Amino acid sequence: MATIATSFTSSFFEHKSSFHGSQISSSRHQQPIKSAPQNLSITMSSSTASYDLNSFNFQPIKESIVSREMTRRYMMDMITYADTDVVVVGAGSAGLSCAYELSKNPAINIAIIEQSVSPGGGAWLGGQLFSAMVVRKPAHKFLDELEIEYDEQEDYVVIKHAALFTSTIMSKLLARPNVKLFNAVAAEDLIVKGGRVAGVVTNWALVSMNHDTQSCMDPNVMEAKIVVSSCGHDGPFGATGVKRLKSIGMIDSVPGMKALDMNTAEDAIVRHTREVVPGMIVTGMEVAEIDGAPRMGPTFGAMMISGQKAAHLALRALGLPNALDNTELGSEVQPELILASAESGEIVVDA
Repeated sequence: MATIATSFTSSFFEHKSSFHGSQISSSRHQQPIKSAPQNLSITMSSSTASYDLNSFNFQPIKESIVSREMTRRYMMDMITYADTDVVVVGAGSAGLSCAYELSKNPAINIAIIEQSVSPGGGAWLGGQLFSAMVVRKPAHKFLDELEIEYDEQEDYVVIKHAALFTSTIMSKLLARPNVKLFNAVAAEDLIVKGGRVAGVVTNWALVSMNHDTQSCMDPNVMEAKIVVSSCGHDGPFGATGVKRLKSIGMIDSVPGMKALDMNTAEDAIVRHTREVVPGMIVTGMEVAEIDGAPRMGPTFGAMMISGQKAAHLALRALGLPNALDNTELGSEVQPELILASAESGEIVVDA
């Protein structure tokens, strides 16, 4: 496996999602969330703590109990997700948005594979390591669902720190009982059976990065009905899903993303999010790599909506209600699924 890339990584709006299962509750859908100057004061109440900070003592514990608790739970997760419904490879903004959308259906089990110890990809900061995150409308509706505050402008919104988006969506997502994040784990390869992607080949990320320094260190496997590849654009761990498809002859080329053009790029990323080969959906910046689409730079709405679209493509592939087919939503197409074609100006209905 040493020749394989070291890592294979990096409702729909408001109440319009068509999946079964409980929505993550939001009390602020009706009004856009805007920031305003406030005179804020923070006070600490002694009544909030039910213990004495001057004489605090932990309950005793055996070190072996800690080891057993961690080991038992992780091993049970590995057993549970060895054969799962959806594997999302890459926990950047697109992958997290996809998993979040899928997790609303409690009948679907979702495993997230992330090579880094810290999930989130490039969504912890804005451009050039600045703090703010810019999201073009109407993707701000997704932020309303997540209850993330922002400064609203005419055509876009600004989150004061990108980490607010990433930490919020992770906290909501990982609280769901049908989701498991396997971070510090790399997807080294794909499982392919009869021309269909049927899962991923996994290993500890540190092992994957050291195949050329040690003797053979064989991987593990995770079977899945659908694999969502959200490995990001080209880089140390980027675009490895579509690169592997090309190397095994399942697709013809990976031309790489073009130069930056925000207005063309974001529509194109969402429009071309798709099941690129049977069993494998590509989302986020990896779409630009396979299609030669422009990069969009430090604006993040396309990552969120591409991830949501990937989730509904996965629901469709699983034979479940989804927004793309307008299942249980009546016959009219939802406006969130109509995008302006960046090149021709015509209206394109995504499907």
